[in-house]
Amino acid sequence: MYNQPEEFVEAAAGTEYDPYSYSGYAQQEGDFEMHTGDPRQDLAYERQYEQTVPSYIIPEVIKNFIHFFHKCINEGNLFEVNNLYESSFNKLTERFFKNSPWPEAEHVAPVVDRDPLFVILYKELYYRHIYAKVTGGPTQEQRFESYYNYCNLFNYILNADGPVPLELPNQWLWDIIDEFIYQFQSFSQYRSKLIKKSEDEINVLRQSPKIWNVHSVLNVLHSLVDKSNINQQLEVYASEGDPDSVAGEFGRHPLYKMLGYFSLIGLLRLHSLLGDYYQGIKVLENIELNKKSVYSRVPACQITTYYYVGFAYMMMRRYQDAIRSFANILLYIQRTKQMFQTKSYQYDMIMKMNDQMYTLLTICLTLHPMRIDESVHSQLREKCGDKMLRMQKGDRQVFEDCFSFACPKFISPVAPNYDAPRNNLQKQPFTLQLKVFMEEVNQQIMIPTIRSFLKLYTTMPISKLATFLELNDDDFRNHLLCFKHKMKNLVWTKGTSGLEGEFQSASEVDFYIDQDMIHIADTKVARRYGDFFIRQIHKFEELRHNLKKGTSSS
Repeated sequence: MYNQPEEFVEAAAGTEYDPYSYSGYAQQEGDFEMHTGDPRQDLAYERQYEQTVPSYIIPEVIKNFIHFFHKCINEGNLFEVNNLYESSFNKLTERFFKNSPWPEAEHVAPVVDRDPLFVILYKELYYRHIYAKVTGGPTQEQRFESYYNYCNLFNYILNADGPVPLELPNQWLWDIIDEFIYQFQSFSQYRSKLIKKSEDEINVLRQSPKIWNVHSVLNVLHSLVDKSNINQQLEVYASEGDPDSVAGEFGRHPLYKMLGYFSLIGLLRLHSLLGDYYQGIKVLENIELNKKSVYSRVPACQITTYYYVGFAYMMMRRYQDAIRSFANILLYIQRTKQMFQTKSYQYDMIMKMNDQMYTLLTICLTLHPMRIDESVHSQLREKCGDKMLRMQKGDRQVFEDCFSFACPKFISPVAPNYDAPRNNLQKQPFTLQLKVFMEEVNQQIMIPTIRSFLKLYTTMPISKLATFLELNDDDFRNHLLCFKHKMKNLVWTKGTSGLEGEFQSASEVDFYIDQDMIHIADTKVARRYGDFFIRQIHKFEELRHNLKKGTSSS
């Protein structure tokens, strides 16, 4: 059981949360307008705000938006809150705050009668926008303030005697967890870049060891998991029972249930960033990855899950499971791309992750060839065909470049030694993971070439094949043993835990050695294309018959 860290308790001390304390509302829902209706007046507002008016004067259109946003959250109008969050906020950001911050919370608070909960939620959006869009990124002070705001938010949710009266869209709940981990990741890299920091900045970091501490982040995620009883719910759900029977008072509330689920995905991501891939997969042991779940209908969550699961499998040398994970989610992205909002910062993240997963899939298929969905394979050839050919020829630099582009931004769980000579240490975790990966690649670098030769023969003297590869007999035997070893993977077959599986060989060729001869056989039976075409012909004949019948009847 994870206890709340002291700073999370202290940050919210003395604050009484009453999200429904707003006693009046000046405008009715129908009065809310994104524009005044007069184009000249709207343009004047924009110019006035952008050029001449101090930042503490908020344009009317922004005031109206904040009023209405506050009202909808207080009334629990999820449909309208989701529309305001996903659409209106992005449109106003594009119009007023494309590269600058939204108004500070202290200027927004009077607009909403200083409702403490809304101010916290507004700050979450405010700092997230600074991280994503504002030129130069967050200052050190803003990084600290954002952390304290998360302290207040999670204290409000976790320290209540009963479920809090708050409902938010699933997309926003996912974004809260996702951004929380991202900002921790960003801070970990920021504090490791020491060369350009002033002495004052380093002193502040030295005196604030609990700010964005890895234990605090883990505590929050585990506390949300425990509070929601999400693991127990998932276990019952997998056995086709009623999750509410084990959910408890908090777990039955959508806010806690979804935050608990998203926290499991957050833990997968966090452990992967720290290089603990086994633990990353283990936290998902109650989530059936190969089955659609009613718990997560947020595309960004699905994509993040499969990216980190696939990457963890790849680093654990479970290539078949990694390939399955990447192929499934890339097919999902192909089919649902139209759903993503192009103006949202999530869209850019999803598209980048899409390219990263194609690159990781290329690495896995080079090291462990197998069949995948034809539409995904077609995209793969278009995006990464040249890289795959070069990797198959043993180009180590391409392996290194692909890994550098597609891997997560690894972090160190501990702060650097601020008293040591100044240096930038943010690349050390990446360098370590790259070294581990390249050691595995170096062990397998000859396997694609050996495989291509084995496909050409049924029997052959070892010495002759070794000569083709410019190796002596003993070295070639070692490479053959490596081929046998590396082509056997632990593969998931059943159960909810992604760590379970059976050893299988997915190699298209197998062999055994008898004295100085190598005997080779194909292990994969060629696909029967004739049956496939006959089935398709029958389907088209049936379709043509139905169309003809429908035309004649009309």
